[in-house]
Amino acid sequence: MDSTLLKFALPSLVVLAISTTAAAALEQNCRFIQAKPDREACYKRQEDELAAKRKPAAPAAESTTFETLRQMRQDDDAVYRSINNICRGC
Repeated sequence: MDSTLLKFALPSLVVLAISTTAAAALEQNCRFIQAKPDREACYKRQEDELAAKRKPAAPAAESTTFETLRQMRQDDDAVYRSINNICRGC
């Protein structure tokens, strides 16, 4: 049991440590730039990168939701049409 735990836990911890180190390094790079205009430009680039990563995710989810709702509405209309064509008194 311990060997199975080590097989999965150790690689997971290594990946977690590497990912948090990379994120922390990205934020700290701008902090140590001495020239103010260069430092502000670095912060601006970071903000733009974060905005670019976050922005495409929201519209994609909305468009798929509206597409799904539209498809459901078409399916419902087809079912209602087929139900109305059934002879109920025959």
